[in-house]
Amino acid sequence: MRDIKNVLICGIGAVGSIYADKIQNYAPESLRVLVDEERYKRYIKNPIIFNGRELNFNYILPDDKSFKADLIIIATKYDGLHDVINNIENFVYDDTVILSLLNGVTSEKIVAETYGRDKLLYSYFIGHSAVRTGRLVIHDDVNTIVYGSENSDDFENVQRVKKYFDNAGINYSIPDDIIHSLWLKYMLNVAANQATAILRLTFGEMLANDKCMEFAINLMKEVQAVAKAEGVRNTDIMIEETIENLHKMIPEGKTSMLQDVEAGRKTEVDMFAGTVVRMGKKYGIATPYNKTIKELIEIIHRQQDINNSKNLLNIC
Repeated sequence: MRDIKNVLICGIGAVGSIYADKIQNYAPESLRVLVDEERYKRYIKNPIIFNGRELNFNYILPDDKSFKADLIIIATKYDGLHDVINNIENFVYDDTVILSLLNGVTSEKIVAETYGRDKLLYSYFIGHSAVRTGRLVIHDDVNTIVYGSENSDDFENVQRVKKYFDNAGINYSIPDDIIHSLWLKYMLNVAANQATAILRLTFGEMLANDKCMEFAINLMKEVQAVAKAEGVRNTDIMIEETIENLHKMIPEGKTSMLQDVEAGRKTEVDMFAGTVVRMGKKYGIATPYNKTIKELIEIIHRQQDINNSKNLLNIC
């Protein structure tokens, strides 16, 4: 079994910076952070500040051919996934393992279309929300990478990643049913991220508001129906599990989508409600709650565009 040594991280936002920092502390010589020319110039001039410390990495550009990655960790936003798929081409070889920590249930399939299912392990990040403001990231180090495979042929890659995470001090979990776990995280994102982004609520405020929770559970029911149609096992307990997980979040914490709205950034609504609506159409399942929340968040996006246009006119 070939040990993992060289690691490539794509994306050093709120999640990627956590693991880039951990691996930098463990084995800086074997870590590369993939960036384009614009980000390279930006990070060199103004590094990410993680918990008060500047993060200075060995950055690598997409056209570099001097580095082959044993492990690639994708931690971008959904709208950056296709760029990452194109940009990692020079760093993938026969034994490369790819983990996509993106929210949602589709990124592994999208990556596999280019690099093959044999290189992909299902994975996601779970933990307390990191807070990102510009180049400042604050995180309390409560984090876990949940990963695994439904395919026994991937056992060796699962063990390779486990050994590396053990050595690097990275928290991980390997569930018995990674597909159920992945959809469970997706259900939490669809319900909590979207509802709190619209209503501007923390986790604690969401849980204390019975009308918000009623709406969130209706969002969950649509995910549950789609998951069952997709063949996910044990969907009957998913809503109870999701509510239990919501109660584990820090009450004052904010979802990543709420942080995006507050910062004027585009959200991942297409990956959340958009995916539910598309899968609902595929299986003939009604998804009115996700359709409504998708339209509401897209109104927020449109207002962001209007405000940005006004700001540009004022500058001119």
